[in-house]
Amino acid sequence: MNVHHVALRTHKLARVVRFYRDVLGLRVLRESPRSTWLAMGRRSILMIERAEKNEPEIPKGTKEFLCFGVRTKRDVSRFKARVREIEHETDFTIYFRDPDGRRVGVSCY
Repeated sequence: MNVHHVALRTHKLARVVRFYRDVLGLRVLRESPRSTWLAMGRRSILMIERAEKNEPEIPKGTKEFLCFGVRTKRDVSRFKARVREIEHETDFTIYFRDPDGRRVGVSCY
């Protein structure tokens, strides 16, 4: 089984899309006023969707986590240079936050 897509809801659509596109290097597949679809590898899609006004913000300090896999420690280091603030780091993984405060990681484990 593979992941088909992951949908993240946000009140800051353009800002969150820029983060996943520019910092993580995900390629934009489709854009509309309500959502942007980004390629996660060959088969999976990250959908960034505009939240409705009454939807809550991401809880501060959430432990929910979305981790992207890379092949080598050198690849992890490449992403480390792009991220403003590393929250935690292990031998194989860096942990940081997206503009909404979700925990995100890049790992070669």
